Amino acid sequence: MSLLKSQKSLESWLADYAVSHRNVANKKIHFVCVPVIFLTIVAFLMNVHYALMAVVAVGMLWFYLRLSTSLFVAMMVFMVICMTLVHFLPVNIWVWLAIFVIAWIGQFIGHKIEGAKPSFFEDLQFLLIGPAWVALSVSGKMPNLQASY
Repeated sequence: MSLLKSQKSLESWLADYAVSHRNVANKKIHFVCVPVIFLTIVAFLMNVHYALMAVVAVGMLWFYLRLSTSLFVAMMVFMVICMTLVHFLPVNIWVWLAIFVIAWIGQFIGHKIEGAKPSFFEDLQFLLIGPAWVALSVSGKMPNLQASY
């Protein structure tokens, strides 16, 4: 396993993720809930300690860098936006927890509509692919995908 390049390409990850995200309603739910979940996780980590958030951020950004430099930049910008929001919003941990739970309920409703289980049930790395999939979809920079299985 290379530390500099992922064994699986970004396109392969995205194609595999897209298999259980084809339904329009499920996609719309994900476009809202995935960024919200990401934001709440940032809030949890920052509420524990800013250093913990920094360590987790470095690990996540390393994952993205191994897949794509442009994805790394996009996710770093999104992460900074999330950290800025958490830092300046006067929201306590219980509000973040409620938002987190509601967003996950939305995700599971989306997958019920889709008729497919969430991708992360197969591989936890899909929890990092979800935000990338949303970012690339919303930005119009989604590559042409073929499932890798």
